[in-house]
Amino acid sequence: MNQINTVPPAMAAGMGAMMAVYAIVILVLWVLQVVAYWKIFEKAGEQGWKSIIPVYSDYILYRIAWDTKPFWVLLGLAALNLLLSWIPVAGVVFSFITGILAVIIEILLYVKLSRAFGHGSGFAAGLVFLSTIFVLILGFDSSEYLGPQE
Repeated sequence: MNQINTVPPAMAAGMGAMMAVYAIVILVLWVLQVVAYWKIFEKAGEQGWKSIIPVYSDYILYRIAWDTKPFWVLLGLAALNLLLSWIPVAGVVFSFITGILAVIIEILLYVKLSRAFGHGSGFAAGLVFLSTIFVLILGFDSSEYLGPQE
């Protein structure tokens, strides 16, 4: 008697249901994020629809909170990372370094975004660690856009 290792139908159905729930949760979080950024963009005098377009929305966010130079640096590092990824050791090292730089620049972006709407370091920490919640708060609270702060 030859038994082939197969997944029992009940287990496959359970895994499918878990994946469907996961996909729905991710979709809901994405929609909430887009709505929050839509409101943030409108507060800053930008058109809300710009929050829907993936890379362009990042560019607008950098323009609202800080400056566009860090955005172009990140985009250039991402392109260079793609080019160097085929080199075994150098690609891994460069990916690690660019990953650290990207995290640092994103943290600075959240700090600048917090300041641009008159909030402090505590709110910036919330943006870093609980991004979806604090972006929703920023989009729907009564704070006003002050412009990029130094």
